[in-house]
Amino acid sequence: MTRRDLPVPAGRIEYLRQLTWWMDQGIRVPGTNFRFGLDPIIGLIPGFGDAAGALLGGAILLEAVRARAARYTLLRMSGNIALDALIGAIPLLGDLFDFGWKANSKNLQLLEKHLASPVEAHGSDRRYVVLFGAIIALLAAALVAGGVLLIRVLFSLLSRGSG
Repeated sequence: MTRRDLPVPAGRIEYLRQLTWWMDQGIRVPGTNFRFGLDPIIGLIPGFGDAAGALLGGAILLEAVRARAARYTLLRMSGNIALDALIGAIPLLGDLFDFGWKANSKNLQLLEKHLASPVEAHGSDRRYVVLFGAIIALLAAALVAGGVLLIRVLFSLLSRGSG
């Protein structure tokens, strides 16, 4: 049995749980049940914060790679990190998004699901990635169609105005 065939050590999972708790849930808003962590606070630092949050979130992804999680699971986890970093980089809107997205919690759940039942996790993650890919493809097609329609309308208006 090689190092790659060994399951993730329990101490490492506990470390990832603590990291996730601090990044996504460690602070409670007084008088409410709303919790957030250091991730949205770190994300407030321009040009550094969202990249630092993505690097810290990468620890969970790294353990998933070590645990030989399915490609679909790794793709889904990478997408969570990328979405958190990309939208988080948008001033104000991104900062608000960071308070609710909690990519680290989502990724820890995906890793724990993989460790508990790799075959079941692979199937559900595959369905999710295929569905998400289809939605992205439809949105891209709608944007292209909208762009073509807009150009046609503009040319139509320009040709009427010059005649």
